[in-house]
Amino acid sequence: MASKRSWCSVRGCNNEHSSRFDVPKSEPLKTQWLCFVFEGNSPPDQPQFFHVCANHFSPDCFINEGQFKAGFAKKLLLKKGSVPTIRVPAAPPEEASTSEELDMVQHVASQKKLCTVGTQLSMKTLRPHYKSTGTQTTMLYPDIGVGPSMPLLSSTPIKRPNKRSRLELEEEEEDPSGASSSINVEESMDSTYDPADSVTTLTEPIDVTLESSNPVHKTATYIVYENCLLQLFKQCPVCQRVTNVRRSVLGTFLAVEQLCPHCAFFRKWNSQPIIQSTPAGNLQLSIAVYANGASFFKVKQIFQAMKLKMIHYTTFRIHARRYIQPAIVHSWKKAQDSMLHQLRLKQDIVLGGDMRADSPGHSAKFGSYSLMDLRTSSIIDLQLVQINEVGGSNNMEKEGLRRSLDLLRAHGVTFDSIVTDRHPQIQKYLREANITQYYDVWHLEKGISSCLGVSKKLLKIAQKKDSEKLQKWYRSIKNHIYWTAASSSTGPERVAKWTSILNHIRDMHTHDDPIFPRCLHPRRTTTDKSKWLRAGTTAFTRVEKILRNKRILKDVQKLSPHHQTSSLEAFHSIILRLAPKNVVFSFLGMLCRLYLAALHFNENAGRPQATMAAGEPLFKVVFPKYKKGQCSAKPVKVEPTFQYVDNLLELIFENVVVDPSPYMNDILKISIPEDLTSQFDKTDKQEVIDSYVSRFNQGQV
Repeated sequence: MASKRSWCSVRGCNNEHSSRFDVPKSEPLKTQWLCFVFEGNSPPDQPQFFHVCANHFSPDCFINEGQFKAGFAKKLLLKKGSVPTIRVPAAPPEEASTSEELDMVQHVASQKKLCTVGTQLSMKTLRPHYKSTGTQTTMLYPDIGVGPSMPLLSSTPIKRPNKRSRLELEEEEEDPSGASSSINVEESMDSTYDPADSVTTLTEPIDVTLESSNPVHKTATYIVYENCLLQLFKQCPVCQRVTNVRRSVLGTFLAVEQLCPHCAFFRKWNSQPIIQSTPAGNLQLSIAVYANGASFFKVKQIFQAMKLKMIHYTTFRIHARRYIQPAIVHSWKKAQDSMLHQLRLKQDIVLGGDMRADSPGHSAKFGSYSLMDLRTSSIIDLQLVQINEVGGSNNMEKEGLRRSLDLLRAHGVTFDSIVTDRHPQIQKYLREANITQYYDVWHLEKGISSCLGVSKKLLKIAQKKDSEKLQKWYRSIKNHIYWTAASSSTGPERVAKWTSILNHIRDMHTHDDPIFPRCLHPRRTTTDKSKWLRAGTTAFTRVEKILRNKRILKDVQKLSPHHQTSSLEAFHSIILRLAPKNVVFSFLGMLCRLYLAALHFNENAGRPQATMAAGEPLFKVVFPKYKKGQCSAKPVKVEPTFQYVDNLLELIFENVVVDPSPYMNDILKISIPEDLTSQFDKTDKQEVIDSYVSRFNQGQV
C-alpha cells in the first residue's frame, strides 16, 4: 500500500494529504475498502485508482503513529489487514487548515529548509499553524538528523530523575513557584548559519550541519527573546496538547522543564552547557569582561537597558579569583619565561624603563614599573609596588627598577644600557651599579615640571614683550635637541652640537669648539635680518642662561642616540584603558590588568601600516592640541588583534576549570602586601554611622 499524493476518494472527504493509501488488490480487503469509500453504492463510472487518506483509519491501524506525531517519520505506515472505519475526521476545528495555507507551506518547504537544533525540540513543535495529528505530513524541517547525542528527542515519556544535578550556588534562581528545577548537562548542539543568507529570501536550500565537537567558548551565541523561546515549549510534541512549562534562571543561564499533564511527556532543556557545575555562558561573560578590561558595572548597565539577564558582581568576583586571575598570571609567566630565554642568548640589548603611578602626586597607591626591550618594543617585565612597601611614592620607581634588574640577573640576561627619564634616584642607583644610562630626549625637551623642561622655559621667555624674536626660533631649538642626540656618538660631541645653536641664532655658523667647528647646513644668504638675535640683548641672555645651564649640559651628554622610551608611553596608554586611574583595584587585580596590558601590547607592537586598495600607505590628518590648530599626518596601522583573549578562554575552559590547583600555585607565589588600612585600628561600623552628622547640621562653635 504505497503512499500517494492525490485527492482522497472517500465520499464527502476530498482532502489532499500526503499520507494516503491505495486500495489493496486482494479481493476481501478491496471489497471492504470500496464499500467504505462509496457507502455501499458503487457508481457505474468508477475511476481507475482509489485512494484513502489517513483521516479514515483508527489510531491502532498504524505502525508508527508515535514517531509520526513526534516528527521523526514522514509518512504513516498501515498494519496489514487494516480497514478504514472513520467517516468524518475527528480533527479539532482550530487544527484544520485551508488548501491555500497548505499550498503556501508546501511552497516554502520546497524552497528553504529552516532548522533550530539548539533548542532540542521536535520538528512538529516548531509548526505553529498546522497541528493536525493524523493527517498533516507537509513538514518545514524534513531533513534534520538526530544522533545519539540527543536523548531527549523521543516520543516515549521520560521518567523524572531521582536526583538533581548540583550547580554552583552563585545566584538565586528566578522561579515564580520558589522551587529549583533539576538541570541535566547536555551536549552542545548547534547549526551553521551564513549571515549573508536572509530568512526572507527563499531561493536556495540551506544545508544544516550539527557541530557537536565545537568547543563551548567557540560556539556562536545569539540574543533570544523569552516569549519567542517559550513558544517552543507550549505544545507537547507527542499529543499536541498544551503543556506545563517551568523555567529557572541563573545569571545568563536558563533551564526549561516541560511536562505534559495528558501523556506524561517530560523533558528538560538548558540554554548553556554546564562545566564543572558552572554555566558556561556565565563564566564566558566574566572572562570577556575581565580580559578586555571592561567595567563590570558599565556592562551591567548595558545589559539592563537591553533587558538581558546578567550575573551578579559576587559571581564575577568568584570567577575572577578562581579561574581568570590564575589563568592571566600563568599566561604572562609563560610568555615572560619565553622572552627571557631568548634574551639570554642575545647581545647588545638596550632596555627602557619608566614608572606609571595610579594617580598623580604623592597620593599614589600603586606604582608600576615597566621594563622594555627597545629593539623589539616588547615588555619583558612588570613590577607593581604599593606605597606602604617603600615608605612613600618617591621611592616606588627605584624599587620597581631594582626588582626588574634582579629578575634579569636571576635569569642570566645581560644588557648594554638602559634608557630612562631623569629621575635623581634612578641616576644614583644606576651609577652605583655601574650600569650605562641614557636619557630619553622627550623628557629633556618637554620635561615633567617647568623647572626641568627646556621647551617650557623657552616658551615662557618667548611670551615676554622684549623677547618676541625668540618665538621664531622656538620650534628650531626643540628640533635641535633631537638632532643633537641622533647625530652624536659621544657626550662631548652632544654638548658641542647643543651649544652651537647659540651661535646659529646670531647668524654665526663657525664655532670655537674643535669637536664641532662649523654648522653642517649649506651657506645661505638671508634676506630677513630681523630674525637674528644679537649678543647682549635681553632675549639672547635669557636663552643662553637656559641652554648653558650646568644640569642641562650634564643631561645632554647622556641623551640616548638611537632608542627612546616613546613605546613605553604608548604602553602606559594601554594600561590606562585596562586600569583607569579613577577606579580602585586590589593589588592582585591591578597586577592582572598590568599583565593583560603587556600581553595586548606585545601582540600588537609590530603592527604594520595599513594600505589602501591600490597598495599605497594609509594616513589620517590629526589636529593635536599642542600644535594649536596646525594639522599633521599620522600613519594608520592595521587593526589590532586579540589572540591573547582567545588563548585565555581556551586555557580556562580546557584546563583551569577542570583542575585550578596548579594555576593557583602561581598566585600563591606572589607577595601581596597588606592593605593600606591595616595600619589603622578598625572602628565599629555602627559607631561611625551613629556619629554621622551633615556639615550643614553642625552645632555652633
